[in-house]
Formats: sequence, C-alpha cells, structure tokens
Amino acid sequence: MSTVHSTAPQEKSLTMLLPAGRLPLSLMNKAREVAERYNLGVYLSTAQNLRLVGIRDEDFDAVKAELAPLADFKAPGKFPVPKVCIGKPSCNMGVIDPADLSARILQRYGARTGVKPKFKIAISGCILNCGGALLADIGVVATRNGYDLYVGGKGGPYPKVGRRVLRDVGEAEILDAIGVMVDFHDAKTAKKQRMVKLLEEPGFPFTIID
Repeated sequence: MSTVHSTAPQEKSLTMLLPAGRLPLSLMNKAREVAERYNLGVYLSTAQNLRLVGIRDEDFDAVKAELAPLADFKAPGKFPVPKVCIGKPSCNMGVIDPADLSARILQRYGARTGVKPKFKIAISGCILNCGGALLADIGVVATRNGYDLYVGGKGGPYPKVGRRVLRDVGEAEILDAIGVMVDFHDAKTAKKQRMVKLLEEPGFPFTIID
C-alpha cells in the first residue's frame, strides 16, 4: 500500500494592524502592489486588520520586509488594537469619535507586551453598539452622560454579553479601568483565557452593576 504525500507548497498569511480600522493610502497602495506581484489574496478581517493570504513559504520574509516600513504586524503578546465603530462625525448617532479614544488607549498601553492571546477590546460610539463592545473582553460604550464599561463579553459558539461595571464615567476613569482589567487578566491566567471566566475570581476589581 503506497502513501500519498502532498506536494503542495506551504502558504502563510501576514496580518497588518490598522488602528481604528483606518487603512493609510500609502499602506493600501504598497499592499496592492505586493499582492499583485506575489499573486496574493487580500482579506479585511473582522478585527479591522489587513491580511495578505496565500503567501508561499519561500516568499514570506521578502513580503514582510517590503511592508515593514509602513506596517505594524500582528504578533503574540501585543496589546490589542481596539475594534471600533465609525462614530462621530461620520455617523449622526455618534456621541464620540471612537478613533480618538482608541488612540489614547494605545498611547497609554500600546507598548505593553505579554498580553494573552484572544484578549479583545472594543469601543462603540453610542448605545447602538455597532462596535461590538458588548462582545469583547473589555467594551467601552459612549453615552450622552459619559462612558459605560463592560467586561466579559465574547463571541464564538457560546456567546456571552459583557457585564456592566462602570456607568456614565469620564474618559480618565475609563483609561485607568482598562489598565486595571488588563493587569487582573494577566495576573489570573498564564495562558489565553476570556475575561468572562474570571468574573467570579477572588479580587475581581469591580462590582458588576447589571
């Protein structure tokens, strides 16, 4: 009986982080050029990142080197780039521009390393929650009176809606609370773990409102 071995070349993908889902024209043009030259697919991920797919193993380093001057690549341990809705001023329901809050979060915490995989942050510019804040480990929702903070949301086959722990607070308190939650998550698990499984842990730093 003979054994059949696959001779198909190995393929990889390369993910470029896009803060607030914004794709700079310089990166868009370079990614298009590289994708055409190497015959790659272009995927806009649900996390609002840009991914080139179908990269042959032998081409991977060259593709990455060409994009490196313009791109920040997804890698293990990086602080998560918040997923956001379009918000104000592009949406007439928007209370804030989530891109601004995302930038301040990354300015304060973006240099952190060792963040566990699958940890997600999302920002919604109004209570309609188009940014998916209630389905993230940490979710921020802008209201007419400030910000609400939700923790423990997740998608997947068994989705969970985040639980509110702060209501109508200011931006400074939200920024502080994000750091507290990331520290708590890091201290309580040595591997990837969604926040929802830590809500009943001793020392959970907030009281669940609803």
